[in-house]
Formats: sequence, structure tokens, C-alpha cells
Amino acid sequence: MSLFLLLSNFGASIAEVANDAIVAEIAKSKTSRSASSGELQSFVWMASAVGGVLGNLLVGIVIDRFSPQSLFLFFGLLLMLQFLVTITVPERSLNLPKSPSNVGIRKQLSELSAALQKTEIAYTIAWFAASYAIIPVLTGTMFFYQTHYLKIDISVLGISKVFGQVVSLLWGVIYNRSLKSVRPRKLLQVIQVTMAALMLSDVLFVRGTYRLMGVPDSIYVVFFSGVLEILFYFKILPFNVLIAQLCPPGCEGSLMAFVMSALALALIVSGYLGVALASYMGITEYDFSGFPLGLQIQAVCTLLPILFSSWIPDIEKSKTRTE
Repeated sequence: MSLFLLLSNFGASIAEVANDAIVAEIAKSKTSRSASSGELQSFVWMASAVGGVLGNLLVGIVIDRFSPQSLFLFFGLLLMLQFLVTITVPERSLNLPKSPSNVGIRKQLSELSAALQKTEIAYTIAWFAASYAIIPVLTGTMFFYQTHYLKIDISVLGISKVFGQVVSLLWGVIYNRSLKSVRPRKLLQVIQVTMAALMLSDVLFVRGTYRLMGVPDSIYVVFFSGVLEILFYFKILPFNVLIAQLCPPGCEGSLMAFVMSALALALIVSGYLGVALASYMGITEYDFSGFPLGLQIQAVCTLLPILFSSWIPDIEKSKTRTE
């Protein structure tokens, strides 16, 4: 199962990097009206959110009616359909800049190295990766607490996933209409503070404060846990827009691949830190007494990236450099 999961994520990573590179190239194209404005990135984000809503809703309906083998078969058929649609779309219809056929790995690495030597790009990527890696994520511990300790039905968690994807869709719409002109530094700082606030809300949830106020655990899980889980990735949209502005022409693919690799490494570090924190707090299958303190430490770590948010360039500087 681990091997198949590895192969699945490997293929998904290739497609995701290629998609991000194409979006960045088109967004920077001189013929694109949405150049460096974030409209295309917002549209891609909203399309992904719609897929997440439909997928989670469908699985929530049929998970008790079909076997896991049938669900994986359906998933494989969807991937095959996506593959057939993709190979029928000619690249020339995307109006991408033509790259020389003799470009090798060494030249691509050289271009990537030159891009990373730019202070704005290097510092922005470093902040983005550190803002994930520095947080000891306790998502798995919260999931176990909700399902095994509180005995919350799995269908409630499915509804929570759907609600989170709906919020993700709304985030794409709001960003495209109202937040594109906001400085990236300020926007990313607000996201970090909001994440920390919801983590502190989880502390009250684990302590049973909301339950004493008459709020059922299932209601909190649907409306807050799903939002916090998807809020963790809200930074990706404004970050992609900023990187598209800073990235030199022709280096979009290599730079986005590097960014995704840095993000994957940061998430791995974050996960291991979460395991270490849960172990240090003495959280076990039957003892969650240290869980509230662990969530408070997680919230404090979430605020730490704000201290070095000066690494993120202002949008006025970014626009000037792009021009």
C-alpha cells in the first residue's frame, strides 16, 4: 500500500509542477491581460476547490455503499480520463514561449541557480518553506482524538472536508475580487495570525469549553476543524502569484519544481516535529491531558514566521522588478 501511495504521489507531483509552471508562464506572458495580477492563479485555485467539494461530497455519499476496491477503481478511471483529455490538448493552443530543443539539465540548473541568487526570490522561498517547517503540526493527533476518543462519526469528518473545500473556493473568489491589491507580506501575516487563533480555539475544544457552552462536538468539527485544515494552505495562492511576478522568464518550470520540493520537505519536517511534540507532551491513546498545551505550543510556533516576514518583498517592489 505504501508503494502504491508513493507512485500515486510521484505522478501527482509531476502533474502539479507542470501545471504550476504553465500557469506561471501564461500569467507572465505579455499577451495575457491578467499578467502578474493573480487572476489565472485564482481561477486555478477555484477550479481545484470545486473539484475538492465534488470529490469529498461524492465519497461521503458512497463510502458506506461501495467497497474500497470499487472507490479506488473509480479514482483510477478518473485519472485515465484526465490523461486522455490532457494528451488531446496541443501545447501550441496554450501560447507558451517556445524553448530550444537542446536545453539540457545543466542549463536548467544554471538558470535555477541564477534565479535563486536573486535576494527577493531566495528570501521569499525561504520564508514560505520555514513558515510550514517551523510548525509542529498536530493534525493527525486531532484526527485520532476526534475519531477514537470522542467517537465522532466518519461521515461528520467527511462533511467537514466538504465545508473546508467550500471555504477554499470562497477564498479564491475573495482573493480574486478584493485581495489582489493587498501587499503579500500583510496578507501572509494575517493568514498566520488567523491560523494561530483557530489553533487556540482548538484548545478550548479539547478542554470541552464549547461543549459546556452547548455547542456539540460534531458542529465544531464541521465548521472549524475543516476550515483550519484548509487554512493551512491558504498561503499557497498569494505566494504563487508573488513568485510568478518575481520569476525570470523561461525559468518557471524549474523554479516551481524547486518550490514544491521545498514545500514537501517543509511538510515532512513539520510532521516529524508534530510527532516529537505529541510524544514529549505524553499524548497516548488513552491520555490526552497534554494535548491542550501541545496545541498552544503549535499556535505560538505559527506566529514565529511573522518575526521575519520582512523577507517577503512588498508588491510595489515586485511590480517594479517585473517591469
